Amino acid sequence: MNMMGNLKTKNIITAIAVSLVLAGCKAPMATVIKDEVKTNIPQNFNQEEQQDANNNSGTTPWRQFFTDPNLVSLIETALKNNQELLITLQEIEIAKSGVLAKKGRLSPEVSAGIGAGLKKAGRYTSEGAGDASTEMEPGKPIPDPLGNFGAGLNASWEIDIWKKLRTEKESAVAHYLSTVEGKNFVLSNLIEEVADNYYELLALDNQLDIIQQYIKLQQKALEISKIQKEAAAATELAVKKFEAELAKSKASEYTIRQQITEKENEINALLGRYPQSIVRTKESFMSTIPQTVYTGIPSQLLSNRPDIKQAELELKSSKLDVEAARKEFYPSLEISATLGLEAFKPSYLVKMPESIAYNLAGELAGPLINKSAIKANFQTADAKQIQALYEYDKTILNAYLDVANLMSKIKNIDQYYQLKSQETKALDQSIDIANQLFRNSRADYLEVLLNQRDALDAKMELIEAKQKQLSTVVDIYKSLGGGWK
Repeated sequence: MNMMGNLKTKNIITAIAVSLVLAGCKAPMATVIKDEVKTNIPQNFNQEEQQDANNNSGTTPWRQFFTDPNLVSLIETALKNNQELLITLQEIEIAKSGVLAKKGRLSPEVSAGIGAGLKKAGRYTSEGAGDASTEMEPGKPIPDPLGNFGAGLNASWEIDIWKKLRTEKESAVAHYLSTVEGKNFVLSNLIEEVADNYYELLALDNQLDIIQQYIKLQQKALEISKIQKEAAAATELAVKKFEAELAKSKASEYTIRQQITEKENEINALLGRYPQSIVRTKESFMSTIPQTVYTGIPSQLLSNRPDIKQAELELKSSKLDVEAARKEFYPSLEISATLGLEAFKPSYLVKMPESIAYNLAGELAGPLINKSAIKANFQTADAKQIQALYEYDKTILNAYLDVANLMSKIKNIDQYYQLKSQETKALDQSIDIANQLFRNSRADYLEVLLNQRDALDAKMELIEAKQKQLSTVVDIYKSLGGGWK
């Protein structure tokens, strides 16, 4: 009869184990989507031109790319103090802790503890009746109430039979690596912002010089108009027009001064410091020749741009999360054990081996009926991995378009700059001619004013064109993956 009972118990256990495994085998599969964007990335940025794969400015370290010592000094300060960068560094530490937490689950958890308790069982219960009729030692009945003192070690361990815990750890590692790439992308953006704002500040400095020169020119024109009025060669209207133009120019000067202050403080904010003067040399700005940028081939963006690598690692992490969520449908095997000393009186704890107590148990458990929570977690993880794929594709596409647009922009801005230079030279010559004619009463004051205004606008636009030339080169450098090495 006993043998029949044991056989029946084994059969029940076997049936339960088989049902658990079969339930796990019915786990849903992750959604698979073909990565069309990565597969179909073009061979070149410009289909009419072939790029050299061995020549890519995105791999140039930023200290070699930027040659202005004042700009290099500003970038170095930003890399030490920028708050956004410091926040990103803490995100890396958080992700690193996540890896350690997942890694720790692969090892047994062991804890030590001590305890004390007191229990009194009712006399007319099976436990109370048994204690009353039992002697701890000859002539010594079990105490009532019964104390319980103990000290020992407790251990629990989930056996990673399906490699679920290892998958979770791999996901955490991929996420950690993505935060490192995220930091690199912040570095690249930060260097780009500092350089762009620096060139904008130099442009404002040069525009301030131009407006001050224009003010002096207007003052001379006003003096001439007054002299001509006294000589009856000009009218009061001409004098008032020159006075109005002079006042307008002086107002523009204060507007530019305010823009300079705000631009300096934008740079100071990037550098993580309170307002102070930005050290720079404005005299060589207009003669600065933009660097030649080599794009390499589009596929190199996958390895050069930190944001693409970050998105790729997040995609890998999300896929591993789906795999781990799928394995939640499988049964888990947990082992627990305790080893210590236990007795009803503290003095008996030292009696060996009578006070030694231990326990060892294994449990195989898995979901059979209500799996709604597990299904929901799997569906969420599956949706997130699809979302991560779209994010990865979007990042690749935007990176390609960034470079393609900027390469076109640098060509067009170079042509624009050349034509603006020609316009400025021609208008400068026309100002001298108009002023000479005005002095000799052979030109109207409106001709002088219009020539001066056109020349001012052309010079201002020429300075803006130079700034866009330099900033576009910086933007291309960043778009190719440069700036974080």
